[in-house]
Order: sequence, then structure tokens, then C-alpha cells
Amino acid sequence: MKIFFKGFNYSQDGPGNRLVYHLQGCNMHCPWCSNPEGMSFTGGTEYSTEQIVQECFRSRAMFFSGGGVTFTGGEATLQWEDLLEVLKQLRAANIHTAIETNGTSPYLPEIQKHVDYMMMDFKHYDKEVFQNFTGANIDPLLRNYEYLCSIGRQLHIRIPLINHVNVEDPKGFAEILSRFDTSNVVFEFLPYHEYGKKKWKTEYQITDGFVSADQLRRFQKVFAEYHLKTIHT
Repeated sequence: MKIFFKGFNYSQDGPGNRLVYHLQGCNMHCPWCSNPEGMSFTGGTEYSTEQIVQECFRSRAMFFSGGGVTFTGGEATLQWEDLLEVLKQLRAANIHTAIETNGTSPYLPEIQKHVDYMMMDFKHYDKEVFQNFTGANIDPLLRNYEYLCSIGRQLHIRIPLINHVNVEDPKGFAEILSRFDTSNVVFEFLPYHEYGKKKWKTEYQITDGFVSADQLRRFQKVFAEYHLKTIHT
């Protein structure tokens, strides 16, 4: 398993205090990414699945307030075979598991069976705009979202809000996200920040990404009108 960063974080990567593993490699190239060092499939440090499992076992005392282990990226599901192996062992040991994913993996229906808390990004609702900014096809994400809703899966959808990218039409998001049963789904808006800007080795392309309080309130209002539950972590 290739990992470019690991460490503890409280409540931002799932409930409680969590040991968070950032897995190397991503199938998207979002220009606002705060972890650009995780995009390439080269780099990172190689660990065996047994090393990861044993490190998690040794860290049990730190999993307070309902914490556990989170796998993010990059895109964690690209290393799906190793990820599945580790998730199964952690679940068998009663360690709470979480993943954060862009939702495009064809293996997500299988992976989610071994995840206690699932976070999934939803960067845009329009196929062409999604492709232009991420370099990926939105269709697998939509299929996975529909499937996870259909089985009543707990789901935490995170929507990064970036000015001039996806804040113009909150209704477009709400309409597509409310098509299915969202009784076990919560939505979170993540206003743009520049925490990862200095890590980019190429020219940083977002020049006016910050969103206003009014833009954020518009999303909150529209989602409420569509009976979509929003949270803030």
C-alpha cells in the first residue's frame, strides 16, 4: 500500500479521533486540490498491509470519541485490493473504519461493505463541467451514488464550493442529489481554501476561488427546500 502522508486528525475525517492514511495516486486532477503531491501514481512510501494493520492495532488507545481509521488520498479506492484486505482485518478487530472517496470506483459497492463511515465527494452535477475540471467521467459517480442510496447506505456527501467553478447553480446540485432516497445521507459544503496552494509544483490555476457568505447561504437554503440534510464538521 503506497502512502504519502499519515497522522491523527479529530472529527474532520470521520467521527472522533482518527488515524488517517493518505493513499498515493488519483484518477482526477482537480486544480483546487489541497494534496497535489498525492495525484501522481509514483511517489509515496510502500507499506505492507500487515504493517498498516499492526500500526492500527497499536494505535487503539488513540481512537477516542468514537474514532478509528480513515483511508483517503489521493484516491484510496485505486488501491482497492490492499484497501479491502486492511478494511476486513480492522473490522474483524472491531476497529471503526472510514473512507473518503471521489466515488468513481467500480469496486465501491464491494468496498463499502467493510466501511463503517463513508464520505464521498460530489464536485459538480454537470457531466461536461465535471470532466473539464476533474478529467474524469461523472457517470460512475452517479451510478455509485444511486446504488448507495438504494441500499440505505450511511453516506456523507462533501461538496467543495469554488467560485467560478460550481457555485452558480445550487439547484442543479439539489435536483440531482434528491432524485433518490437520502434518508441516510448528509451533505456538507466545503468552502474553498488555499491550504495546498504552496504545494503545487506547476502553476496554480484557481485565482478567485473564495466563496461569499451569501453564496454559502444560497446552497443551504436550496438544500433545505429539497429536504436534503446538511451538516458542518
